[in-house]
Amino acid sequence: MARKNQTSQIAEAVLSVEGMTTSFLVEGAWKPVVRDVSFTVAPGETVAIVGESGSGKSVTSLSIMRLLQQDMSRITGRIILGGRDILALSEREMRKVRGKDVAMIFQEPMTSLNPLFTIGDQIAEALLCHGEISRAEAKAETIRLLERVRIPSAASRFDEYPHRFSGGMRQRVMIAMALASRPKLLIADEPTTALDVTIQGQILDLIKMLQEEQGTSVLFITHDMGVVAEIADRTIVMYRGEQVETGETSAIFFHAKHPYTRALLSAVPILGSMKGHERPLRFPVVNSETGQAEPLTEAADTVAATQRPVLQVRDLCKRFDIHSGLFGRLQGRVHAVENVSFDLRAGETLSLVGESGCGKSTTGRAIMRLIEPQSGSVLVDGEEVLFLDRRGLRDMRRKVQMIFQDPFASLNPRMTIGAAVAEPYLEHKMGTAKEAREKVADLLVKVGLTPDMAARYPHEFSGGQRQRICIARALTLDPKVIIADESVSALDVSIKAQVINLLLDLQQSLNLAFLFISHDMAVVERVSHRVAVMYLGEIVEIGPRQAVFENPQHPYTKKLMSAVPVPDPARRKLKHGIAADELKSPIRPPHHIMQPLNYVEISPGHRVAR
Repeated sequence: MARKNQTSQIAEAVLSVEGMTTSFLVEGAWKPVVRDVSFTVAPGETVAIVGESGSGKSVTSLSIMRLLQQDMSRITGRIILGGRDILALSEREMRKVRGKDVAMIFQEPMTSLNPLFTIGDQIAEALLCHGEISRAEAKAETIRLLERVRIPSAASRFDEYPHRFSGGMRQRVMIAMALASRPKLLIADEPTTALDVTIQGQILDLIKMLQEEQGTSVLFITHDMGVVAEIADRTIVMYRGEQVETGETSAIFFHAKHPYTRALLSAVPILGSMKGHERPLRFPVVNSETGQAEPLTEAADTVAATQRPVLQVRDLCKRFDIHSGLFGRLQGRVHAVENVSFDLRAGETLSLVGESGCGKSTTGRAIMRLIEPQSGSVLVDGEEVLFLDRRGLRDMRRKVQMIFQDPFASLNPRMTIGAAVAEPYLEHKMGTAKEAREKVADLLVKVGLTPDMAARYPHEFSGGQRQRICIARALTLDPKVIIADESVSALDVSIKAQVINLLLDLQQSLNLAFLFISHDMAVVERVSHRVAVMYLGEIVEIGPRQAVFENPQHPYTKKLMSAVPVPDPARRKLKHGIAADELKSPIRPPHHIMQPLNYVEISPGHRVAR
């Protein structure tokens, strides 16, 4: 009887995966990376597969689509899609299945879209491949799809190329392409990970809406538990290639049984969890093997309000000229940073938040003079940075260091990490080679690595470990200020928690000042003493973290906060209701003069642009 019910469930399911094992050919032997995975996806259902990098979730989705390199991979088990075992299909038959019965949205839309073809042609091609329709009909259907995924002025954007679209709009185009042939199953592999929080909210709303209208089933791959809570009916947790827990999303969140699931949930930053805490708070670290958690600890108060700021920025401006035409005439300017002013004290974290294009990273680079600002003032320990010569600038950078978003791009693949960390120390002639080795060993221990790792190369480390190496390198010169530019945004949730805890510990022990640049409001709330919200190159709200988060005043600040996914399955049917508009353009005519914003003080130190 049980066997009969199981067969009935499989028949009803849009997708049924039974005992799937995926292996790769490594040094002449087959190495299994996904082992014995089984689940079903019912019509109209959303199933989330969660886990960190290396857990096997993306390999699972690529196995279902049969997109793995055939001679280097082997898939066993059964994958039943629409009543057919797709592992038994030929490659020619499989091409008909992809796009028509099952479609996939990838994490990075720019690498999935062909830059040489217009958006309209690429979507129309998907329609022409799977349906007997004319080009005129394909164009009309493409425009309808673009309107459906809320692309503004869809008809006029049919002939535009991918580079003319923002990240969020490109992801919408990918969704339109995936839905072109009305597939029964949509596989979304980390579709919101690289997006700003408001764009992420729009994409989640869009997937919910399309699911309601078309009854499409969704297999959602992610490591973001907040996103899982908002979108998934059921959740599958993967760890080291195995399925460790499966169940209703609410049961997973409130009654998780496996230690790894509890570790994942504990590391999720929750907006509003800092109420009652004046200072930054470490993340609780849960052992993924035992499920035991460390107690929460609040950072000590190391900020002296009476001392002179270690970094003072006044009326900082940076504009980029736009030239076009045969003679390269000046057509306009991008007003990337406009009249930005703030102070930063030793032991303090000031977070700059906002969406891509708001000017926060440009501000960090202008302070370091990695790009030259047009005007303003930057004082480090009372010394003006903008007038320093090459030697003075070199000395200034001993006091101010930067951690970049992509640790792999920041490290030379041909240098051992010991040499990379020691390089600034030796370049600035701070000691001998022997002292440099001792310094490197000490710093590696400080950031949670071991001294013997100094002989390894960057490719031998995980993403989280590489970011720790970049932090160690930034600390080599004993700086007073560290500018962390989206330094944790690309990391898995538990690795992110570990790196943030490390930064808080280092701040406390070394009295460091952090300029923390991020678009992740939940993380910002956790680490900040003060917060500055940027919009179109200007600070529209600034103040103590508690004041800004518990009493936001500017409409843009409220919009950012309302878009943050909340890890509460009860909110699953709710929509964010964020308008599908793009960030306004910061481009102005060549001779445009920006008027400084007027600020109103809401409470001590809490100022808002009016």
